[in-house]
Amino acid sequence: MVLTDKKIGFIGTGKMGTALIKGLVETGAVESKKIHASDISEAVLKNAVQEYHIIPCAENDDVVNKSDVIILAVTPQILESVLHGIKDQIHKDHIVISIAAGTPIKFIQEHLNAEAKIIRVMPNITVTVNESPSAISLGPNVSYEDAQIAKTIFESVGRTVVISESLMDAVTGLSGSGPAFVAIFIEAMADAGVYCGLDRGTALTLAAQTVLGSAKMVLDLGIHPDRLKEMVTSPAGTTIKGIHKLEEHGFRAGIMDAVIAATMRSVELGGR
Repeated sequence: MVLTDKKIGFIGTGKMGTALIKGLVETGAVESKKIHASDISEAVLKNAVQEYHIIPCAENDDVVNKSDVIILAVTPQILESVLHGIKDQIHKDHIVISIAAGTPIKFIQEHLNAEAKIIRVMPNITVTVNESPSAISLGPNVSYEDAQIAKTIFESVGRTVVISESLMDAVTGLSGSGPAFVAIFIEAMADAGVYCGLDRGTALTLAAQTVLGSAKMVLDLGIHPDRLKEMVTSPAGTTIKGIHKLEEHGFRAGIMDAVIAATMRSVELGGR
């Protein structure tokens, strides 16, 4: 395994950082004694240490000095100050992985050094249940082996794709904002179930499990969504009647417009 001899450092043990630590430890990808971490909040760090038995560090530069791979699990607002504090400890063999939303590799490179190996990753909120899609973009100094290390880390909490950084705004619109769109769909399905006589808890369970099961058929069995639709749709049956209503209300166009609008907003927020 590519992580066997690596020590992983986390700067930030909030929701996303802790979810990654959980994934690495529980899948056995990294032993807890090989994970060092720091956080601006002593209480937050203490919780992660107690839960996963990782090694706490009082300062960010301690994390860097004791690690081969450094994961920057901090907000974009404090990233610059974090980079300023660790830049003198970063050397060319370190792999620096940032999950700070909207922050390009170039920005991190400029605040560290020209030789730094920078990888940018965008997971989403489903990292908390080990089902996150994570998009990975590679900096100019990153090798194939470095990329495999990043993939292994994030595949402990879901699935990964490697993309050009220029497509990160599209990732933001699709998988970054996507959980909110799916949540609305699940809620609407459950509302319809309640309208038709189901109690709220039953309707919500059926709606959410239907989404989960359908997604697993696409991902685990490789069934194309169009094929899945055909498997459920019989001539003159209930499903085709429902699909006709979705098309009547512009369901596909609405979903496409939502993802496109979120992507464009990401572009705007990035100042481009």
